[in-house]
Amino acid sequence: MSRKLALAAVALVAATSVSLPALAEDEYNVSTGITAAGAPLGLHGFDPVALTTYNAVAEGDASHTVVEDGVAYYFASADSAKMFKKDPARYAPQYGGFCAYAVAVGKKFDGDPQFADIVDGKLYLFVNADVFAKYKKDKANILKRAERTWPTIQHKAVGDL
Repeated sequence: MSRKLALAAVALVAATSVSLPALAEDEYNVSTGITAAGAPLGLHGFDPVALTTYNAVAEGDASHTVVEDGVAYYFASADSAKMFKKDPARYAPQYGGFCAYAVAVGKKFDGDPQFADIVDGKLYLFVNADVFAKYKKDKANILKRAERTWPTIQHKAVGDL
């Protein structure tokens, strides 16, 4: 009897397991662990639509989750989630949510939604207030460098940079 029970338990786990898409190592800046949606959390759980549209830091809610390219994003409202679903490229943070200044110098540092800038409708994040202040002094050149550098580091692990 116990063998049948053990086999049934294994079958149940196999049947209900969530299959995650294969992501390139460190391609996205995500929190460790998995959300209820079965994907790691992006943007520290903040609403990317609120950031991009209103330059407002709004905490998202797990009840409004959208998974895009293997990353779970939380939204402050169902309307924000619906807007994101229609055009994720418009609202998702650039460089996988890593700090744009760090990307410009060939690194992947955490992007903090509290230090964000919207340029030409695109969301860029920065690691802290000091780096954000440095970026503001030379926005155009830093973003040009980041744009050139990102393809060379996008699929590389943080530890390899």
